[in-house]
Amino acid sequence: MNKEHIISDEILDKAHVALLKGETWMAYNNALYFIEPHDVLFFKTKQEAKEFCQDNISDQDSFSIMHFQFLSDIIKQFPYGEAIEKSNIDSNGLYNKDGNPFTDALIEHFEKQQISNNKNEQVMNEQNLQYLKDNIKYLGFAEKLCPELEKNIEQGLPEFQLRISTEFHNDKIGAELHFKKSETNDMYFLNRYDATLRKPDGKELSQPFYLNKGNGITIKEAYNLLNGRAVNKDLTNKQGEKFNAWIQLDLTHKNDKGCYEQQQFHKNYGYDLEQSLSKFSIKELNDVQQKDALLKSLQKGNLQSVTFELNGKEQNMFIAANPKLKTINVYDSSMKLQQHDSLKKNEGKEQLTDREEKKGVEQKTKDKSEGKKQEINLSNKKGKVVKMNSENSLLPKKRTSTSKGLHPS
Repeated sequence: MNKEHIISDEILDKAHVALLKGETWMAYNNALYFIEPHDVLFFKTKQEAKEFCQDNISDQDSFSIMHFQFLSDIIKQFPYGEAIEKSNIDSNGLYNKDGNPFTDALIEHFEKQQISNNKNEQVMNEQNLQYLKDNIKYLGFAEKLCPELEKNIEQGLPEFQLRISTEFHNDKIGAELHFKKSETNDMYFLNRYDATLRKPDGKELSQPFYLNKGNGITIKEAYNLLNGRAVNKDLTNKQGEKFNAWIQLDLTHKNDKGCYEQQQFHKNYGYDLEQSLSKFSIKELNDVQQKDALLKSLQKGNLQSVTFELNGKEQNMFIAANPKLKTINVYDSSMKLQQHDSLKKNEGKEQLTDREEKKGVEQKTKDKSEGKKQEINLSNKKGKVVKMNSENSLLPKKRTSTSKGLHPS
């Protein structure tokens, strides 16, 4: 962490709720100087936090992660520097890196609450609201939904929907998020959202995406799926067991519910993305970090720009994973699908070798045929009949005649 930040008071309240849920990894927007609650998210594992940061990089946002076990860890890890010290830090003890009685008392209070795990109704409601806000942000939806979400929950509605739209590469995709209240308590759940992709030519494709505890297909992944590409996901079966699979929508067929059939390609199917990439001369594969980023991007179903090295020249193209055919799709700058044969490593040399070998076989066959013709011509010479002996040599056969006269003994 090499930037200075000021954190709002509410972040510690939010962190306290996260600790109650066992979420000890915090992702925060490192591009901001003053960090507010909607600029942070909490996760149970480091990997989840890192994936969120990688998925939400933009021109305005850049996320970093932080691990903490106590609220004091958050305060200590933020690099308070000269810029903060020049501000009016005494107005709020939370900004005083050296601490004061107010800061110490507040931290002690929260830590005692953490240990006792006193979950009253207010904490549970706040936790539920924050949990849903985190779900929305994790799935790639904007923060502007949060006020409307809070308003609907405060009204105690049994169920409600929130709508939002965004754009990817000149394509518009809208989503309707479905929230439902539990029948046994005041908790709300986000069970699914319906995505609709609108292409520039007016074509529309829609599909519902179901969520498991708020996790599932992100809006960017939904966009990729509705464009026919495949996405690699960690899924959970009905028995609660986790497994990994590539999923892809069959956009040529809908079931009786009007949804596109979802195809799954599990590990046993035998698709190895990295091995498929290795068959091509792609420049980004030569760098460990670029290769790792490329694999992760393709696993999310993205259409990724890469550099092909062909005949000593570099050529920019686009690729996408194709688990069904156990390969990758390659497109030129006009998004025209390319033939694989001319793009694979040493393919031209291999094709030349194949042609030469075929030509050699044809020549041998021709020579053998010519040899047989010569034997036949020799055997048909006037007055002679020949046959092959065991030594493969030609010997004249004795002449025979039906005319009268002496015959050799």
